[in-house]
Amino acid sequence: MAFLFLMLVFRFCTPLASGAGVASPDFVQPECLKVAASEFVGSVRGVLDVLQKVISILSKLGNSFGDFRVSNAISDCLDLLDLSSDELSWTASATQNPSGKHNSTGKLSSDLRTWLSAALANPETCMEGFEGSNSIAKTLISAGLSQMTTMVKQLLSQVHPTADNLPTKKGQFPSWVKPGDRKLLQANVVAVDVVVAADGTGNFTKVMDAVLAAPDYSMKRYVIYIKRGVYKENVEIKKKKWNLMMIGDGMDATVISGNLNVVDGWTTFRSATFAVSGRGFIARDLSFENTAGPEKHQAVALRSDSDLSVFYRCGFFGYQDTLYTHTMRQFYRECKISGTVDFIFGDATALFQNCKILARKGLPNQKNTITAQGRKDPNEPTGFSIQFCNITADSDLLPSVNTTQTYLGRPWKEFSRTVIMQSYLSNVLRPEGWLEWNGPFALDTLYYAEYMNYGPGAGLANRIKWPGYHVLNSSSEANNFTVAQFIEGNLWLPSTGVTFTAGLGI
Repeated sequence: MAFLFLMLVFRFCTPLASGAGVASPDFVQPECLKVAASEFVGSVRGVLDVLQKVISILSKLGNSFGDFRVSNAISDCLDLLDLSSDELSWTASATQNPSGKHNSTGKLSSDLRTWLSAALANPETCMEGFEGSNSIAKTLISAGLSQMTTMVKQLLSQVHPTADNLPTKKGQFPSWVKPGDRKLLQANVVAVDVVVAADGTGNFTKVMDAVLAAPDYSMKRYVIYIKRGVYKENVEIKKKKWNLMMIGDGMDATVISGNLNVVDGWTTFRSATFAVSGRGFIARDLSFENTAGPEKHQAVALRSDSDLSVFYRCGFFGYQDTLYTHTMRQFYRECKISGTVDFIFGDATALFQNCKILARKGLPNQKNTITAQGRKDPNEPTGFSIQFCNITADSDLLPSVNTTQTYLGRPWKEFSRTVIMQSYLSNVLRPEGWLEWNGPFALDTLYYAEYMNYGPGAGLANRIKWPGYHVLNSSSEANNFTVAQFIEGNLWLPSTGVTFTAGLGI
């Protein structure tokens, strides 16, 4: 079972003194590696070499094809592979200096596996952008990306998974949170750096302008307050913008709205109304929507590649592919998420707590699937954990709830992993609970589980009987998917000021 591999190694990924084990004198050997640190870093550099060759090919292609969709796909690939380059560089740097100030949580095993999983997801997303085209660009880069994927999977297999946590209790702050930030957040006071107001009463009238004005690689919070209003713009927070925080006037008052979609020639990745890659992003009291409608198919409201990101009291509204939790560790609390097909999807390690998840009315005879998690390798720590949530029908679906088939999820990738626990499941759900993707694909290798759910849709008697489906009967199994275990939340969530439950709460 998938949770067993998380329990195999009970040790922290801590450095040994130089010269201990097989590390060269130039490297501190972390316990969490199965190979010498020098060998591991050498392999990372080998992947970076392959990656740079692919980037070089793509850079020369540019927009030479005159095809809107292909040009978008090439642009996506350059951005995605640039992200992978960073993630691999962090991996090498943190391995050589496990106590470096730029490491994310201070727990090296979790950081390495998170970054490598993201580096693995990005090339596949790049290739997906060319679907439906016969572009020579796809042919030119496919071999290099395939080689990169194989090498990253090998790296993932060389990092021990760990299930226990550093001795940081809820309410304490990890050492990398600055004392000034601690005081602000403990007092629940947030100092605003700039104000966005559509009526001209702030520093900016556009959200994107405020983002561009924010400092790069900030190690302290930079707070953007967005006054009530509907902001019709596409916002992208690039990788250099660390620790941004956006605060609105409420999810029903401050709305960022767009309508890009696949039917009109955008890739799924690029269709996002709001996209964030910079680490440490926080959003509170605002909404993100894509108004393209069900007939436009994939149309993302928000995409996140932001490690250690938090969305608190936020709304995500769309139809197909509403919320793209693409990569990294993400936490959602007291949010509202609505959609139709695969409307929570991606390959992040994402935990949803106390959220309202609403299935909407889509196209005629269309089946609703709430999740489509994209884990591609058994060594990835990624997956979705949905805890203390309310899964029900949105108002437009209520009249036809008995004739529209709605499921908890389907396996987008071979090792898709989703756990629903301690949540209310309404009669919107079909008794079998989960839907296949394409025949027997991934039914043996996925990991889907339910634990202590309740409500008219929570009955287990008629659930699917796939080898990868599990009914969890013990708290020890379910604990692996809690905030403390699944996203290492005790190490970083206290610094954000967000409310959270670290464990099962019972």
